[in-house]
Amino acid sequence: MAKVQVFENKKPTLGINGLGRIGKLTLWHHLARKHFQEIVVNTGREAGTGLSTIAQRIETDSTYGPVHRFLYGIKAQRFIEIIDEKAGKMLIDGIPVTILREARNPAEIQWRDHGVDMVVECTSQFRDPTIPPDDKKGSIRGHLAAGARVVINSSPFKIKDKALRTPEDAVTLIYGINHTVYDKKNHQVLSAASCTTTGLAHMVKPLLENEETNKILTASMSTVHAVTNSQAVLDSMPKAGEKDLRKNRSILNNIILTSTNAAAALAEVIPEVRNIGFMADSIRVATNTESLIVLNVTFQSKSTPNGMAFELDTKIINRIYQEVSERDPEKLLVFSMEQNVSSDLIGLNAAVVIEGQFNHTRTSFIDIDCGCIPGLPPQVLPSLETNTLRVPVVHAKIFGWYDNEYGSYVNRLGDLTVHVHKQLT
Repeated sequence: MAKVQVFENKKPTLGINGLGRIGKLTLWHHLARKHFQEIVVNTGREAGTGLSTIAQRIETDSTYGPVHRFLYGIKAQRFIEIIDEKAGKMLIDGIPVTILREARNPAEIQWRDHGVDMVVECTSQFRDPTIPPDDKKGSIRGHLAAGARVVINSSPFKIKDKALRTPEDAVTLIYGINHTVYDKKNHQVLSAASCTTTGLAHMVKPLLENEETNKILTASMSTVHAVTNSQAVLDSMPKAGEKDLRKNRSILNNIILTSTNAAAALAEVIPEVRNIGFMADSIRVATNTESLIVLNVTFQSKSTPNGMAFELDTKIINRIYQEVSERDPEKLLVFSMEQNVSSDLIGLNAAVVIEGQFNHTRTSFIDIDCGCIPGLPPQVLPSLETNTLRVPVVHAKIFGWYDNEYGSYVNRLGDLTVHVHKQLT
């Protein structure tokens, strides 16, 4: 475990490693939030013709528009000012921002020199919390060696050596789900999971916490997901060893099937999910953001003696979500009965938007052969009138929108970052 650094009498300073989609939007979030009085961004390399190129990269966005208009409205004025080209100094909306352009290895980034005690790792390159900080290829723990007290990874952990377990000082946290688990004495390396896991967790938790829906037999989800920079604009040659060839096909011309670790990551933040046979997959489509989770859940239910009516239906499921939405002051879950399309919800500050008008259920019975039930005492079968049990079940299809970039994921990542920083101080 890296030695904890303590900075006395200094301004709250946040470090961001990487200026890709999540890195830039994380900067936007904290510029608007003003919790951190200074921000240091590491790009690890020069870009374009100098600091003005990076300033333009920060200011403009093809999805959300210019940062000043996105944050403050159509009449807002541009607010990025370059102070010192050589030192990478900018003033953005009144916040001093320093751009570091030399080190790619986290252990070599000058966090300590800039008083950074908290880093958000946004490159997606350092996901294994078991790799030591002095690894030549770099490690997420390198940020700790470079001066940070805690680092939050903006993607799920991925341990390469399957024989190793997640270290005790590493934990996956989703704001609004299990963020209160954070313990500053024990946790230094955090993961904010993924955008899909964030939306999914906020859909599943209300079901598990309600007596009418907590008897889940099985579940699966598909996310109809916007494109990411891991995909090719036009067909391209796969890297050596690449197994998923679909991501090298053009995002402009194809619906692309791929995998997601959302089910596995969900169990990290909601342990009860381990008792459910949960499957997940992803379908990439040619939109720039706003994705849709299609959650399929089978519940054990009750029926009337004649089997004509079931206790659980669409109205009850919608009521559960609506009640969660109404009593949550932060509105992390929004319940909607409007006829939404994806572009309507881009940038909306919510972990997930439940599409109540499109949710639906079907009821049925499952016939179970008692002879196939493992561990059933041998004296039970002869005492039964029939070896087949009819179990009433309800199949539900639940839809949830989430802005996989700013609205849902980056805002929850920002909430988690501020929560953790408040615990540190």
